[in-house]
Amino acid sequence: MLAPPARIAAPSPGFGLGLRPDHYGDVLGGPQPVDWFEVISENFFGAGGKPLSVLERVRADYPVALHGVSLSIGSADGLDPHYLDSLAALADRVDPLWVSDHLCWTGLGGINSHDLLPLPYTAAVLDLVVDHIGRVQDRLKRRILIENPSSYVAFAESEMGECDFLSAMAERADCLLLADVNNIYVSARNHGFDARAYMAALPAARIQQIHLAGHSDAGDLLIDTHDSPVCDPVWDLYAESRGLWGDVATMIERDDDIPPLADLLAELDRARALAAVHD
Repeated sequence: MLAPPARIAAPSPGFGLGLRPDHYGDVLGGPQPVDWFEVISENFFGAGGKPLSVLERVRADYPVALHGVSLSIGSADGLDPHYLDSLAALADRVDPLWVSDHLCWTGLGGINSHDLLPLPYTAAVLDLVVDHIGRVQDRLKRRILIENPSSYVAFAESEMGECDFLSAMAERADCLLLADVNNIYVSARNHGFDARAYMAALPAARIQQIHLAGHSDAGDLLIDTHDSPVCDPVWDLYAESRGLWGDVATMIERDDDIPPLADLLAELDRARALAAVHD
């Protein structure tokens, strides 16, 4: 039997939560059973202000990861140098576990759509994305993580599947992956592919982080809304991921209809329990 490929991603720091303003008081008020926090990078750009002050206080007690929504790694306009400067300054300031963003584009002509827009999976787009990742990694002096998107449309001109695109991108750009298990489930339901086969085909050695989240069910379409608890089928996929990918840092995302912190800590405990059973 062939040995599994050597792990490229760093060892897991454990189980984390997305840091949201609703929970600032709880987190600053005393120790929480959370190994690390993830923050939305763009919310902390700038030289000062209350959000950055909160982040620095949290960072004094917990490791922090930066997760962006506006890098626009697939933009035909190229990368925004001012955005990169802000991201680099924030990374220098907080020394994050890692920096991540999405496989998408977010705007055109200097206008940000504030949405994660899909890409056609072609050789030309792959070349563009690999080039952009290289530029970002050179600027930040670190590998970045790219997250698989939730998907609602497919392009007729795509020349490969999303999983093949991600695998080739990670290898060629020498970057890491953020595997969003909820996004895999959402996209699999929307497009009719096998979520487990997709997961098995990802390069496990490059998976640095897992996202778990909830979504909305519109009947013939699932939408990645992050406004509900993780559903049972996503928990099942997460349990399988432990056998496929090993011990990968895992985080609960919640961005709307945010519950008390205790509810998210309970979900985090469920992730820990599943990991313990399947490791």
